[in-house]
Amino acid sequence: MNGLNKGIHKVEIALRWDPNPAGQPPADLDIVAATYPASDPYGDPAYVVHFDSRSPDGTIYLNRDSRDGKGFGYDEVMTLELDRLDPRYARVVAGVVIQQRPAERTFVSVINPGLRIREGYTVLAEDDFGGVLGATAATVAEFVRDGSGVWDFHPGVHGFDGDPTTFTRTMGAVRRS
Repeated sequence: MNGLNKGIHKVEIALRWDPNPAGQPPADLDIVAATYPASDPYGDPAYVVHFDSRSPDGTIYLNRDSRDGKGFGYDEVMTLELDRLDPRYARVVAGVVIQQRPAERTFVSVINPGLRIREGYTVLAEDDFGGVLGATAATVAEFVRDGSGVWDFHPGVHGFDGDPTTFTRTMGAVRRS
């Protein structure tokens, strides 16, 4: 990094998948984001944003929510306005959760899933969850604020096997190799 780096400001995370065939229960995927304080960036999240919620200050919010993948283009879209996030937060981790009702699912059972992360018109990352087919959830991005206040993007899809509640509590923990 050099002194000219302006960092990441406003990010859109978009998720798509195709609906299940008639007669099968729908697949319901959700984007979630957890915010971590500078005082404990790998501890418990200060708050988690998901369907039916937004950050207390309105800087992280879900623009579009789908329960069945029948949207046009991207079915779920979340916006993270990192440049407006209070300085007491130093890290934001975003993930995707597959709802486990009415049927248990992993990414292998979701038809044509896709992820796109972009800032403005610049695509920062794209993925098809092919590396985490046996997972029930996955972290998809990490945003970290440096000492000067500049946000940096760390891409990577990392699978998780368990229930959605446990995932949202542990998604920001340090990964072990």
